[in-house]
This record gives sequence, structure tokens and C-alpha cells, in this order.
Amino acid sequence: MKKILLAILLLNASLSIAFAQKVTVLGKITNATTNEPLIQATIKIGQKATVTDIDGQYNLELDKVGNYNVLVSYIGFENLSKIIQITPEGINEGGNFNLNFALNEGNTLLQTTTVTAGKYEKALSEVTVSLDVIKPQLIENVNTRKVDDVLQKVPGVNIVDGQANIRGGSGWSYGAGSRVLLLVDDIPALQPDAGFPNWKDIAVENIEQIEVVKGAASALYGSAAMNGIINIRTGFAKEKAETKFSTQSAFYLTPKDEKKKWWDKTPYEATASLSHKQKYGKLDFVGTLFYYNFSSYNKGWYDKFGRFTTAMRYRITDRLSIGVNANVNTGAGQNYFYWLNETSSAYIGNASAYSSSKKTRFTIDPYLSYFDKSGNRHKILTRFFSIDNQLSNNQSNKSQLYYGEYQFQRQIKHLVFTAGLVGMGSGINAKLYGDTTYKSFNIAAYAQSDLKFGKLNISAGVRYEKNTIHGPKVVRYTSTLSESVPNNGVIEESKPVFRLGVNYQIADYTYLRASWGQGYRFPTVAEMFISTNAGGIPIIPNPFLTSESGWTGEVAVKQGFKLGGMQGFVDAALFQSEYKNMMEFQGSTKTIGFQSQNVGNTIIKGYEVSVAGQGKIGSMTPSVLIGYTYIDPKYKDFTPAVRSNSTADFNVLKYRFKHNFKFDAELAFNKFSFGGAVLYNSEMQAVDKILEILTGVKAYRAANQHGFKTVDIRASVKPSSHLKLTVIGANLLNEEYSYRPALLEAPRNISARVDWIF
Repeated sequence: MKKILLAILLLNASLSIAFAQKVTVLGKITNATTNEPLIQATIKIGQKATVTDIDGQYNLELDKVGNYNVLVSYIGFENLSKIIQITPEGINEGGNFNLNFALNEGNTLLQTTTVTAGKYEKALSEVTVSLDVIKPQLIENVNTRKVDDVLQKVPGVNIVDGQANIRGGSGWSYGAGSRVLLLVDDIPALQPDAGFPNWKDIAVENIEQIEVVKGAASALYGSAAMNGIINIRTGFAKEKAETKFSTQSAFYLTPKDEKKKWWDKTPYEATASLSHKQKYGKLDFVGTLFYYNFSSYNKGWYDKFGRFTTAMRYRITDRLSIGVNANVNTGAGQNYFYWLNETSSAYIGNASAYSSSKKTRFTIDPYLSYFDKSGNRHKILTRFFSIDNQLSNNQSNKSQLYYGEYQFQRQIKHLVFTAGLVGMGSGINAKLYGDTTYKSFNIAAYAQSDLKFGKLNISAGVRYEKNTIHGPKVVRYTSTLSESVPNNGVIEESKPVFRLGVNYQIADYTYLRASWGQGYRFPTVAEMFISTNAGGIPIIPNPFLTSESGWTGEVAVKQGFKLGGMQGFVDAALFQSEYKNMMEFQGSTKTIGFQSQNVGNTIIKGYEVSVAGQGKIGSMTPSVLIGYTYIDPKYKDFTPAVRSNSTADFNVLKYRFKHNFKFDAELAFNKFSFGGAVLYNSEMQAVDKILEILTGVKAYRAANQHGFKTVDIRASVKPSSHLKLTVIGANLLNEEYSYRPALLEAPRNISARVDWIF
């Protein structure tokens, strides 16, 4: 009996010693889909926690072996929680216990990650500004051929003649001076001479997601981000190679007013695209081809182009990677500035308003990313952008842009510090600008700190930049009227801008945020020196144009919800923007025509409510995006000079819609999906008075004072995992509408699309 008791005591002692044994747990945390390491992922074992390094690896020293609760988390991924048993038998010769984890990407909207607000991955729920995200599923489902088409679905965003307008912060400027910065993989992509976005250059066949920041963002991104940012994030190769072919055709039917139909052969639009993504060892490769052919419902209006893009990334080590992206777009087209009349010839251009073009644009973007031994990230982004636009009516122009940015980022526990230096220069030669050679330069330094302290997120940033334009010493308005340019044609300015934002989680899935940011925009070469005409209307230079500045502030709440298998959020925001010396194209006092002018100080107040949701209910997968935006855009000083250039005799900014409602929903089950969309814009209350000299503009606006709405439906079927067939009916009510005077939008049209993955 004594021997048995002694054996039990010895066994208990040995077990106590074993379970008191210290052990180092180490392993790697990766993306379950791509097998790529997750940097700064958090792992908690019992009461001890740490984060992974740049290789996705971690190690934790525990006081003893035994059973532990483990929680692994990473922004944008589903949390992994489980109980594990760490036993002496599992400890290797080095005294370590190996434990690896693979996380699945999050499938809820609040888990969506964004980079635009702070230049690093951050959960959508925690950003301090209004930010919307568009996923590639919606881009494909609505048969997007150009990025600006799908941007019309974002609450508060309107695209007028190719220019983005966010919450009324921009009006209409024909081909120049965007107040919303377009980024492609964090690199500015506006045309250097005019600050204009070329939406057709964006490869819709390889978009990972689109991020839209609403409000001033100049502190991180500079001059052109005064009204917001649209950041296109392209996709990389996955673990499994993928090749995809898509083709679509659209046909435009008879307008609501049959007298306006001029065609016998139905106008059409056709596209085809091919993309391939594959990993070759340490090399990631993406290549795409795209062809577009549009024979318009507008008579004599056509557009044909082809585009090639490629993206390559080579991981030299786990710390160092280099890459290069390239894009080539070439084609020809013809369009017109305004119609012949508002009745039977509303889809026919005035003979003097047509212009034709042959264009070639290409970009080459080498980059480098390096994590040092302390975990700091060093990033170098560069770009060469070349444009050759051969246009009729003496409007040809050539320009080249050189861009370079060095970015440093350090994470210290709950603080992320980002700083950078930017240099950009361009050379411009164009008949459009008086057949003179121009040079422009931008140099800047920026810094931003993002602090996460429990449920509180704080973001603060500053940017200082200098802009310079070297132009002519004299500009000519007419054959007899000319004027000297200030400072012998060298125009320069330096300015700092600041931003501050907070986000606080006040309850489960309830986030309160407030932000304030300064905006700043230096005029483009086109705005200051353009000398041409649009359909016989002169567009004249203004070398005395000055920069504009301002700020945007908002208070908002984002509430997450879960209804059965449906998850999403409701977002409500109050906002206000004020601009000093706002730049807008308007009637010139020197001669009859357009000129970019400082129209004074303006203020825009409003609110926005949006709902986004997705999930799974039984065998059905619903998704919805709804938004309503109201703005009250006014001049601070509605002077007689301002009044004389507007069609409205009351105080309202031109080219704005006060009320904007958007709805898009889709329901998928088994192999089928059905969706629909509604868009409503209220009346555009004011435009440039000079446009009333065009035939029919005044009469058409007087007869259409109730805004417009469009209704679309779509249906698709997937006969197999490789094949998808889609049919879309757009503008089903055959609404006759326009975003700017003297140019009607598309009548009812039907399109069909085929997607094949192999």
C-alpha cells in the first residue's frame, strides 16, 4: 500500500513539474486564401499577447504547459478563437512549441479594410472621415465599362462631364481642374496639364476595391484633393492562377420623344477583356487586355480604344519587394460640345461643336517596399506619365509627368506614424495653351499620426507643399487684346494644410466620429492659360487666377446591424465645407466666352444618410446600398457680378443637385441573381448664364424643372462555376435627362455580358 501511495505522489510531483514547465510558443499567421503572411496580426494565448513581425511570425513565452484560450485577430479578417492544449510531448528539442494559424478574410462590411484615410490598412468602422468602399462584385454585376459609371452609385457622388463632384464641392469645369483627386494604387493619376481624370485608363477588369473619401484630404494628398479622393486599388495574383475573359454588348433603343431618334441602325457599345493572374515563385504577375467600341446615340459621336495593363511584383526577401505597373491606352474618337437644338435634334451636335481626336497615353510605375529590422516600412513610389492628344480645332496637347514619393511608416504599440516626401514635375506643350512650353513643379512633405487607445481612434496630419508654374510672359485674349503675366510668367506659392479626426466606439458596433480638414488647390496650366473655343464659344486664359483654400468639417455616427444573416451599417453625417476664392469656369468680362475665375467665398452645408448591407439568409445572399444626400450650396457674398453670370436670381452655386437619392440591391440564390437600381437627382437650379446663348438651353431648362430619376434592373445565371451570363436593362423608364446643359444622356438600353473563368 505504501508503494502505491509513493507512486501516486511521485506521479503527481512529475505532473506538477511538467505542467509548471516554461515553454516558448512560436509560429506563423497567414491569409488562408493566399497563404501570405499577415503583418501586425495579434495573437493572445491566455493572458499573454503579441503581434506578428514582417514575416507573419510570432513567439510568446508561457509560464507552463496546459490548456489555453487562444484569440487570433487581424484587421479585415475573421477572428479565430479556440482552446488548445500545449503538452510536454509537443515541445521540440529547442524547447519550443510550434503553432500556426490561417485566418479567413472578413465577410462583413465593418471588417472591410481601407488604406486611403491613413496610408495603411485600417478597419472601415474605425476611420475618422466619411469613406465608402466599392467591391469588384458590384463593378461586375452592373456591367461597368468605365470606373465613373459605377461611381454614380456612391451616395453623394455625381460625375458631370467626367468630373467628380462629392457632396456639392465641385461644379462643372469643361475638361479642367478636378477638385477630387484620382489615385491608382496610391499614386496620383490626374492629367498633368488640366488636372483631369482619364477614367478610360483604369483597368476595370482588375480592381480589388474602390475607396471614396468625402471631404478635404489635402493634408495627406495635396492640392487636387480639396473635395475628396477616389483611390482605385488594383488586384494581385492569388495562390491559384486565374484567367478570365469577358465580353458585353449594349444596344440603345428609341428615345422617349420619338422625334429625337435620328438613327436607322441601332447605336451600340461593345467591349471585350482578358486578364490573367499567376504566381511564378517569388514573382506575382497580372496582365490585362481591353477593347472598347462605342457607336453613340449621339450622332457622329464614337469612341474606340484598346488598353493593355500589367503589374509585376518580385519578393526579393520577406522584407524587400520591388515591382512595376504599366498601362498603355490608345484610340480615336469624336464628340460634340452641345446639341443642334432641344427638339428633334437633341441627339445631334451643332456643326461647329464637333471635335475629333487620336490619343495615346501610357504610364510606368516602378516601386519598392522594404521593412527594416525594427519593423519600420519604407516605400518608394514613382511614375512616368506620357500623354499625346492629337485633336482637331487646334486643341492638340502633349505632356509628360514625373512623380516620386518616399514614405516612412512606423508602428509603436497603438501609434502609427506616417511621413513622406513628394516631388512631381511636368512638361507641357500645346496649341491649346498658346503653343507655348510650360513647366510645373510640386514638392511637398507630410506627416500623420494615428493613435488607437482602447475604443478611441485619433488621427492628425499636416502637409506643406510648394507649387510652381513656368509659363509665358504675355497672354493674348484676342488679336488686339493681350496682357502681361505676373512675375514674368513664373507663378509660385507655398502653403501648409492640417487635419484632425476622432472616432470613438460608444457601444457595440456604434461608432461616433468627427473630423476637420483643410483643403487647398493650386490652379492648373489649363485653367490659367487655355486659349481655344468649344463649339464657337471662346475659352480664354486667366493668368491672374489665384489658388483656393478652405475646410470641411463633419460629425457622424456609424451603426452596425445584424438582422438574421444580414449584416451591415447605417451611416449618418452632418457636414459643412467653406471655400475661399473658389475657382469656377464662368462667363468672361473681357470677351464673350468662358474663363476660369475666382468667384469668391462659398459655403456648402448638408447631411447624408446611407445604408449598406450584405449577408446570407438561408440559401439567399442579399446585398443593398442606399444613400440620400442633401446640400445647401451658396455664395457667401452673392454680388451683382456673381448674379449676372448665373441663370438663378437667388443665391445658389451652379451645377449642383440639392437632393440626391441612390438605391442598389441584389438578391442571389443558387445559380441565379436579380438586382435593381434607382437614381434620383433634383433640378439643377443654376448654370452659367452664357450657356443660354446656345439654341434651346433656356427653353429646355424651363420645361424640365423637376429633376430626373432612372431605374435599372439586372439578372444573371451561373450555369457552372466557370461561366456567368448577365442581362441588364438600363433607364427602363426611358427618362430624358442631362447632367449639364445641351447634352442629353442615354435613352433606354439593354446589354448582355458573358464572363468565363478558366
